[in-house]
Amino acid sequence: MPGGILLKNGRVIDPANGIDQIRDVLIVDGRIRAVGQPGSLSGQDGLAYDVTGKWVVPGLIDMHVHLREPGQEYKETIETGTRAAAAGGFTAVAAMPNTKPVNDNQTVTVFILAKAAEAGLARVYPVGAISSGSSGEHLAEFGELRQAGAVAVTDDGLPVGNSQLMRRALEYAGNHDLLVISHAEDLSLSHGGVMNDGALATRLGLRGIPHVAEEIMVYRDLALAEFTGRPIHIAHVSTRESLALIRRAKEKGVAVTAETAPHYFTLTEKAVDGYNTLAKMNPPLRTEADVAAVREALRDGTLDAIATDHAPHGGLDKDREFDLAANGIIGLETAVPLTLQLVRENQLDARRMVELLAVNPARILGVPGGTLSVGAPADIAVIDPEKKFVFTEESIQSKSRNSPFLGWELQGKAVLTIMAGRITWQEAFSS
Repeated sequence: MPGGILLKNGRVIDPANGIDQIRDVLIVDGRIRAVGQPGSLSGQDGLAYDVTGKWVVPGLIDMHVHLREPGQEYKETIETGTRAAAAGGFTAVAAMPNTKPVNDNQTVTVFILAKAAEAGLARVYPVGAISSGSSGEHLAEFGELRQAGAVAVTDDGLPVGNSQLMRRALEYAGNHDLLVISHAEDLSLSHGGVMNDGALATRLGLRGIPHVAEEIMVYRDLALAEFTGRPIHIAHVSTRESLALIRRAKEKGVAVTAETAPHYFTLTEKAVDGYNTLAKMNPPLRTEADVAAVREALRDGTLDAIATDHAPHGGLDKDREFDLAANGIIGLETAVPLTLQLVRENQLDARRMVELLAVNPARILGVPGGTLSVGAPADIAVIDPEKKFVFTEESIQSKSRNSPFLGWELQGKAVLTIMAGRITWQEAFSS
């Protein structure tokens, strides 16, 4: 639009450029034209927003979401999922491959990209499957996936049980500049389990998933990354010993990065008491000691990113016996307030929060973003850290409603999301 968009008087937090100051940001032709002192820039005849008291940060990037399309559109579509992303301050998401059919080929990857372009609400980076059909038997065609637009590979939702196949995946992916993402789970230990193994599971009469089911596979995949000399990314880390393994591997120089999700630093296994299927997920919610370890790992750099593992499900998928209910929760619209809670508790600072949600995901995936540099694409989130709201079913932009945070009063929200210079989400605020 003529004159672009001018964001005035916001707290610009741009770790990539070492900025945390009150600044104006001018957007023209889809890119950042200038970042300057308050009052120094003119939007001419474009839009101007006074964002006093709000944060202006690089557009958030969620490197772990399930958009369900193709195949399970009753749970989510690429349009509804990216609308939820925009409402949460995300300008880009990485879409996991466990669709129906599995994204193990060029056709599905191209379909996802076309649907994302049609929706125009967020950048979508397809993640291909490690194995054909995520069956764990034969490698997918990584070259074809990369050429079609995939940025990484994983069998997320299922672990790669065959160690030789995982070794070959690391070697082959490296040849095609694809990141390997590990779903760390030993199925022989977790099979049949539905929540964290412990006293609460015993009291509820539910079969538990022991923490070692995650840790054994984390150890294996770290060993394979060290052996092959290839990078690996560990998804949805939930236990303190997994974090200790990752920390030691980093100290040894292993090329490992890792993520956790907001529910793993917010909730414990107690959330499933009363057979609350909205809190059923995989890996399961763990103990208070694990939550404390996750928070410490976010502070000290052991964990590189916060990703939501946004996993939409229809009502009937969750409203059933606990043993049979689907795993997973939606998370795109609650990530900001839940992470901001750590900032309010002085467990993280604002800069670190932006690194975890924007800067590092861009770096790990090797995609644009994570910066407000002049000339960069104008992917920006304006966050009101003080805005309070009750998270209700009526307010959710996702097609699904499966969240354990329903009814919670949360604080902190994206009030303006801009992707490539276009407003993709806006809430009323004085300007």
